[in-house]
Amino acid sequence: MLKSIICLLLLFICYFFFQNDRLLKLLYTFDITILKAYNKAIEKMEKIDKLDRQILNIISKNARIPFKDVAEECGVSRAAIHQRVQRMIDMNVIVGSGYHINPKILGYNTCTYIGVKLERGSMYKDVVPKFEKIPEVVECHFTTGPYTLLIKLYACDNEHLMELLNSKIQEIPGVTATETLISLRQSVKREIPICNVNE
Repeated sequence: MLKSIICLLLLFICYFFFQNDRLLKLLYTFDITILKAYNKAIEKMEKIDKLDRQILNIISKNARIPFKDVAEECGVSRAAIHQRVQRMIDMNVIVGSGYHINPKILGYNTCTYIGVKLERGSMYKDVVPKFEKIPEVVECHFTTGPYTLLIKLYACDNEHLMELLNSKIQEIPGVTATETLISLRQSVKREIPICNVNE
């Protein structure tokens, strides 16, 4: 692939200096060939097969499971699991890894969803950086429906929540209204379903 790119660059330089139509045609043909080869390689790389799904099914339930145990369950080598997981990380199938922190243990007892209305929908790109500066905001979504943005935040208590609303969120230029929904209890938390590996 690298050799092909170098050849393409040389052809382009030749055309630039000599302005030859035959060189231009050759350049175009060569460019198309490389593009097709590249697309084919990308398509092949991006396929998620049965084994990938099986691995995802296991690690989504327990991210700390050793590759040795995943390999045993899948009936392949530990090296194969390592390569597959790395490939899925590179492809952004697997994003992030780490531990989930319990907010309540750290004193954040109030989980809140806030619907935010803006003067104009297009203002979201100016408003989102303001939300990024508020540490208690853990998610921000640009949505359809009655709100322009839906944010999720954690507050220590109702007084802290009121301070965040009045002193920070409602002071952001462009924010015209907010609606607050306090979560009383989280009943379901899980990863997206991964198709049955036996299908």
